[in-house]
Amino acid sequence: MNVSSGRKTIRILRAELDKLMTLPWIWTAVTVTFLVHLLLTAAFTSASLQEGAAAPVILNTGLASMSYLQAGFIILGILAACSEYTGGQIRTTLTVIPWRGRQLLMKHLALTLITIPAAFILTASGVLYAGRKLGGPAAGIEPHEVIQALLGATGYLTLTTLLSAAIGALLRRTLPALVILLGYYFIISPWSRGLLPACFPDTAGRYMYLLPSSGELNVLTPVQGAGIVMIWMVSFVATAIVVYRIRDA
Repeated sequence: MNVSSGRKTIRILRAELDKLMTLPWIWTAVTVTFLVHLLLTAAFTSASLQEGAAAPVILNTGLASMSYLQAGFIILGILAACSEYTGGQIRTTLTVIPWRGRQLLMKHLALTLITIPAAFILTASGVLYAGRKLGGPAAGIEPHEVIQALLGATGYLTLTTLLSAAIGALLRRTLPALVILLGYYFIISPWSRGLLPACFPDTAGRYMYLLPSSGELNVLTPVQGAGIVMIWMVSFVATAIVVYRIRDA
């Protein structure tokens, strides 16, 4: 019996989603990231209380741990991409699903479906915690600013996860992917900040969720920042699909 292309794609998506949902390391990474995020948010909120926070500081405080929070989502993307290469599971996958390009694309889509709610819950929890602890100044925050910041933070973490998954698919090994990505995001980029242009994914991504200021920080708008990060993500995913189709498992 012939199966239509649409049904075939849906079946592949369901299979990839089932695989990701049953990976214990995925949920371990999300849980540990959530706990570390709450601890860091509590620390940043305590510091803001001592300094005397103004209204805009609540969003900044609630999202202050984003630079550390992204590490958990980088690990999430790498684990999702590299887990099948442990124990030769990738050969079983390709035997059942021989359409390589579609299979890898659906893996990224399945990862997106998991990452978006996880990223939104984590970022929203930080902002809610900061708002409750900082108290009175929270009344000064406009609802559209909260929504824009949360959507931007969620989008940035999701795109970063997909970018990491694509690089993981290219390298096929967890440790090298972790060394390269964490080394860039936490060593190379911080040390070279001000030297590298704003077109790099982590720098452009910051503009997706930071509140506008009157300083020189506003090089990009949130939409421009999102566009740049998306270009990086799509480029790496497309490259990963092309390489995945032509090389041996």
